[in-house]
Amino acid sequence: MPKMKNHSGASKRFKVTGSGRYRRYNAYGSHILTKKSSKRKRGYRQSKLTHASNVSALKDLLPYS
Repeated sequence: MPKMKNHSGASKRFKVTGSGRYRRYNAYGSHILTKKSSKRKRGYRQSKLTHASNVSALKDLLPYS
C-alpha cells in the first residue's frame, strides 16, 4: 500500500507536542495591528492547544505526526 501524504497546509499550521496533543497559533495577529492593544498582541504570540473536537480531523490530515 502506498504511503499516505500529510496535508501540507495543516502541517504548516499545526505541530504535535511531546504528549501527542496538537499546538496551533492564533489568528488575527498578523495585520491591522495599530488598533489592537499591546496586551492583545502579546496574547497572539502564545500558542494554544487545539480543541478536542478538532483532534480527529487533524489525525486524518496529519497521519504520520
